[in-house]
Amino acid sequence: MSSTLSPRSALDAEAVKTAYRRWARVYDTVFGGISGYGRKRAVAAVNALPGERVLEVGVGTGLALPSYSRDKRITGIDLSEDMLERARIRVLQDHLTNVDDLLEMDAEATTFEDDSFDIAVAMFVASVVPHPDRLLAELKRVVKPGGHILFVNHFLATGGLRLSVERGMARASRSLGWHPDFAIESLLPPEDLRRATLTPVPPAGLFTLVTLPQCESKSDAAALVA
Repeated sequence: MSSTLSPRSALDAEAVKTAYRRWARVYDTVFGGISGYGRKRAVAAVNALPGERVLEVGVGTGLALPSYSRDKRITGIDLSEDMLERARIRVLQDHLTNVDDLLEMDAEATTFEDDSFDIAVAMFVASVVPHPDRLLAELKRVVKPGGHILFVNHFLATGGLRLSVERGMARASRSLGWHPDFAIESLLPPEDLRRATLTPVPPAGLFTLVTLPQCESKSDAAALVA
């Protein structure tokens, strides 16, 4: 993997917690609108997939929770307890009886058993975690064979003015709490990138919905990287 495609500055768990502690009170107002299209597309994709048990990684303040079909059983995790507190209030206020749990947990090292979920969806998380490859590996572990892993995220432009802007913003990664210069190759190895479906999401294709089907068996998964 080319180093020029990787995020230039690292984020650690404490940097993320600190950033989102600042954002928690205003997150819905500041980010709710611009991220709304991606969130709706991701939840609609989840609702259309088979399977009941859904893991939402980076559930945040729970903006997506009311949009899931009631036949989906949702477990949400987030690194920020401040964000989770607001998500729990949302669950109570909106009577979301299909939300099973909201847990403070590191997405790169969850405590779930293997094959615990039918679907995992990570919205605007891949460019936040310190090690995207570990995130992907963990989601592959907890999603059963034949299930699906979905991401909605901003990915680094391949050229033009936007690329220059994103490279320039990278110096503020720790304050922002995410990587503006995050390349999709930092998340998906070539064998997964070939299998994934990438769908541009408004506004102006700023975000991308990634749908990655799990292999039907562990042996199939091993064969992909052989």
